[in-house]
Amino acid sequence: MTIRHHLSDSMMIAYAAGTLPEAFSLVVATHVSMCDDCRAQLGAFEAVGGAVLSSEPCAMAAGSLAATLARLEAPEAIRPPKPRGFFAGPLADYVGGDLETVRWKSLGNGVRQAILPTSKGASARLLYIPAGQAVPDHGHRGTELTLVLQGAFRDDTDRFGVGDLEVATEELEHTPIAEEGEPCICLAATDAPLRFNALLPRLLQPLFKI
Repeated sequence: MTIRHHLSDSMMIAYAAGTLPEAFSLVVATHVSMCDDCRAQLGAFEAVGGAVLSSEPCAMAAGSLAATLARLEAPEAIRPPKPRGFFAGPLADYVGGDLETVRWKSLGNGVRQAILPTSKGASARLLYIPAGQAVPDHGHRGTELTLVLQGAFRDDTDRFGVGDLEVATEELEHTPIAEEGEPCICLAATDAPLRFNALLPRLLQPLFKI
């Protein structure tokens, strides 16, 4: 798997600092679990942040040392590794199972979505786009992160395959089209409603919560 579209430094720094909405953090964490380059880069940012924190004196609560030593001496429970399914890393916990457990809802023309439970500030969803099918032409009122989990899609900017992450902002209007072959399955997060150009998608937008 060759990943060509990665996280920006600013996005990884915000993730490391814990300032991203939960839905965006889910996309970032899933991409990092799939991408060796971004995982190494994120580790570097976290190391820098840790060094900054360690340089600032902080009073410890009474008994902190004893509690830490007790935890180190306690036997560690051995947990069998979880079987790896379709969903990478943290995404499996949000889905609550594997691909066959996803509760899809139709958006028309074979396109389906499943909204994932996240806190306010942004929303996350799985998207299923049949091979060769286009998503209605749209723009953005905020930021949209789209991570490809299966298949691939193309839009006005480039091609995005498995592991690739597209960051769409208010400047981008596009018509993503799934490539021929297998269906395209994506994890997407948005912090504002999309801006559809056609009338029918605009009318259905409140119902589909896009």
